[in-house]
Amino acid sequence: MIRENYNVLGVMSGTSLDGVDLAHIIFNYQNGIWSYNVVECQTVAYSNVWVERLKEAVGYTKENLGKLNDEYTLLLSGIVKTFIEDNAIKGLDAICSHGHTILHQPQNGFTLQIGNKRELAKNTGITTVCDFRVQDVQMGGQGAPLVPIGDRLLFSGYSYCLNLGGFSNISFEDNGKRVAFDICAVNTVLNYYADKLGLPYDDGGKIAAKGMLVAEIYAELNELEFYKKAYPKSLGFEYVKEVLLPLMEKYDAEVEDKLHTFTMHVAKQLADVINALPPGKLLVTGGGAYNVFLLNCMQEFMPDTAIVVPDDKTIQYKEALIFGLLGVLKLRGEVNVLSSVTGAVGDHSSGVVFGV
Repeated sequence: MIRENYNVLGVMSGTSLDGVDLAHIIFNYQNGIWSYNVVECQTVAYSNVWVERLKEAVGYTKENLGKLNDEYTLLLSGIVKTFIEDNAIKGLDAICSHGHTILHQPQNGFTLQIGNKRELAKNTGITTVCDFRVQDVQMGGQGAPLVPIGDRLLFSGYSYCLNLGGFSNISFEDNGKRVAFDICAVNTVLNYYADKLGLPYDDGGKIAAKGMLVAEIYAELNELEFYKKAYPKSLGFEYVKEVLLPLMEKYDAEVEDKLHTFTMHVAKQLADVINALPPGKLLVTGGGAYNVFLLNCMQEFMPDTAIVVPDDKTIQYKEALIFGLLGVLKLRGEVNVLSSVTGAVGDHSSGVVFGV
């Protein structure tokens, strides 16, 4: 499938449980340079029932996980078909789908993204490229992050690419080698506390901005062992459930104060990493790019960094866009996972291709 133009659908579901991101993308490859156009994009929110199921799934038995996988694949198939029909999309080369991460335990040689079943191709009638993480874990890697190859090929005009989603991760070039790793949890924790106030998220960080710093929580968070580890390293929802929330719940503080404290903690951890690098342009994407309070805290902590927040499509759909690119690279038989960022034994072309 080596040619200049590709018409694909990038599909992504993140740990913040906002919903399924879909992006219809036209990729163009000329003179060794990739470019793209995001034609249509949409986030389809999960029902409350699905949000709860996806939250609880980390504790499911193998049998219940299998059932969940089947039902989620059916849900995802319906979402994809409706998006294609509503936008009258024709001639797709492939659906490039990340699925939804339920378990991520690279230290145990295991990662599970549901929705990556052959039925996605069967139900939609379109070639599907999916399950991008498993091969990397089998090759001794973290199975994450996968986005850096897209940062290198599509966003080379920035010194650093930072995504603020359920977790924060950064990607940059270091002596010709791409470096990337998770820094800390973000919306997985902030949304948990917003939910306690009956809200899906803290809009613009306005509630956090009104809170007060709880010094004890702030100090204990900043001493967590994960931050002292060398990269490559990655985080999963298990870490939030087993480490972060128990730590924060030990303290009797107002929700607003916990939101404020955790936001300050995020800004500090980001600054600790970025301030150790040469000054440059920092591209910020993901839902956290709309958190004004967080961005203000970041700028305060890293005054020498030019923080760039791009257009809405790039903020919201960068990961869906890049998983579209990963799928295209797989179809071309080209490297789409960098061992320099995952720790695998070598660069490789990851993913499973299901024909119709």
